Amino acid sequence: MKGEILANIWLTDQIVRINPKSGKVTGRIDLAPLVQANRTSEDAVANGIAYDAAKDRLFVTGKNWAHLYEVKLVPRR
Repeated sequence: MKGEILANIWLTDQIVRINPKSGKVTGRIDLAPLVQANRTSEDAVANGIAYDAAKDRLFVTGKNWAHLYEVKLVPRR
């Protein structure tokens, strides 16, 4: 996504943003509210990331989730 790699951190509610040249984590995306809203079992974890470059949209979903969510990134305050 825009020159970065996005990756789920297994068994957490986090996605990390990674600089592909340095391998360093440059940011985190907290999916805790979405994970909690979709917690139907211990297996219902976040595990899907998709980026629509044409419309600059980020989508996430999870195992056993009923919905796909469009996520808008905002800086942490």
